[in-house]
Amino acid sequence: MSNPAPNFKHQDTQPWYKNYMVMIFVIGMPAAVVIACIWFVYYSYQIRDSVVRDDWYMDGKTLYHDVSRDKLAYDLDLHGKMQFADNGDVVFYLNYPEQSVQSGKLLNGQPLTYPDTLDLSISHATDIKKDRDVVLKHVEGNKYSAQVNLDSVKAKYYLQVNNDGKDDWRMQDVAKLPRSEVSFKPLPVFAKS
Repeated sequence: MSNPAPNFKHQDTQPWYKNYMVMIFVIGMPAAVVIACIWFVYYSYQIRDSVVRDDWYMDGKTLYHDVSRDKLAYDLDLHGKMQFADNGDVVFYLNYPEQSVQSGKLLNGQPLTYPDTLDLSISHATDIKKDRDVVLKHVEGNKYSAQVNLDSVKAKYYLQVNNDGKDDWRMQDVAKLPRSEVSFKPLPVFAKS
């Protein structure tokens, strides 16, 4: 007695569109990919990066960076020291060169005066929600004061103190805050070789 040959032409009893494999691989997986793509587009829009700004001429239309304010701070030989207290008090000392203090004139010939206010910008390196912009008010002599609430987690910040008055200058530094003191010096890039 011989065994019958296997029947490789097996016929399904149901049509192809009722097979569960068709539902999973032909319809289910592409639908899952489309839904995931839509979710990722929505999510990336919600957490998009903030636009970084500085003194860029025509904001994004050219690569010209205005450094005239930094150059003026260098030319006037301005220095500064900022102290941070635990209660949020910020004290800034604007230091003119000794020659200017003795003569009563800035190095560019203007009379030496202390502005009534200075603008302080504290920008977190990655999180725009932790940025702080405050006005430093003149207290006495070269001392300025303000109240700033910083995040208690140590992180990298970009600090900028500027005067938007007749002498439009700014001083910048990068520091990990919170810390007790930050020093501002003119940018050495303007030094003549």
